Amino acid sequence: MGGPVLAVLGGGQLGRMLGLAALPLGARCRFLDPAPDAGAGAVGELVVGALDDPGALDRVAEGADAVTFEWEGVPADAARRLAARLPVFPGPEALAASQDRQAEKAAFARLGIPTAHFAAVDSRVGLARAVDEVGLPALLKTRRGGYDGKGQHRIDGADDGALDGAWGALGGVPLILERVVPFTRELSVLAVRDRARATRCWPLVENEHRDGILRTSRAPAPGVTPELQGRAERYATRLLDEWGYVGVLAVELFDVDGELLANEVAPRVHNSGHWTIEGATTSQFENHVRAVLGWPLGATDAVGVSAMVNCIGALPEPGAVLAVPGAHLHVYGKAPRPDRKVGHITVTASSPDVLQDRLAQLSAHI
Repeated sequence: MGGPVLAVLGGGQLGRMLGLAALPLGARCRFLDPAPDAGAGAVGELVVGALDDPGALDRVAEGADAVTFEWEGVPADAARRLAARLPVFPGPEALAASQDRQAEKAAFARLGIPTAHFAAVDSRVGLARAVDEVGLPALLKTRRGGYDGKGQHRIDGADDGALDGAWGALGGVPLILERVVPFTRELSVLAVRDRARATRCWPLVENEHRDGILRTSRAPAPGVTPELQGRAERYATRLLDEWGYVGVLAVELFDVDGELLANEVAPRVHNSGHWTIEGATTSQFENHVRAVLGWPLGATDAVGVSAMVNCIGALPEPGAVLAVPGAHLHVYGKAPRPDRKVGHITVTASSPDVLQDRLAQLSAHI
């Protein structure tokens, strides 16, 4: 079978959607994942093995034209190992920076991208010093790992009991303390950069989280001025240029009464960009494939207005969802369990009012 081969480290739902985007372009994805039933195996060849296993890495990369990854938990050393043989996009530097919250925040500061106050924490004594420096309320987080609200502990008081409790919950690994931001809303900007350094951004997205898990994204985010969109794009572009980045990058932001503070980055396609499959001229997945394979980028304009609703823990009845005008169901092929993302629904519309009406219809089934 002809056409380029893209090796993807990770075989979850993001890999699955990359594979679906690659097929119409005449490209194929080959996935590496430790799970023999990984969802991406339905749309491409699956190599079963650990993401840091040299033999498995060699098998997934054999004959590939480029390598990418669908999860920032991929060991940076694995990406470096493959980068010695063939193009790996995004590069290992961006991957490594995104895996350490302290390194990530340092990159923001170096590039003039505002963030919440933060300080590194390596001991119980250091935690007390960090509280004095950063202020309260604050979130104590592991520097590495943790997602969907995991690996963090809120601190509201500076007394010994509060600090002992936080240290007892997370101490023993490198930590970072971040001041809680009284944000107006959570936003994200998705950007893509190709091998020729051309960069495009999708409209800002407004995100709603509950219990640390993304529930809904709306695009374009309501009430975004050209100035706010431009500022978000400048922040994303600084990161892309700093890392010599190729592919899609997501930057999560806090909107604090019109000021933007960077929260974190994801060096990959992102949950808050799923709306682009039906709601943009070119989806984040197609543009990521285009970028890493050396093809020109597609336009990133929104087509009308859209919302993405995650299916958490269980899937709704398909017929009920598809009866809602403009609703598109995406099933990930994952076994249901509490707090697990098992699918998503994109709802498209011609106006915000129509979108809201369709989301109200959908809410009875989610």
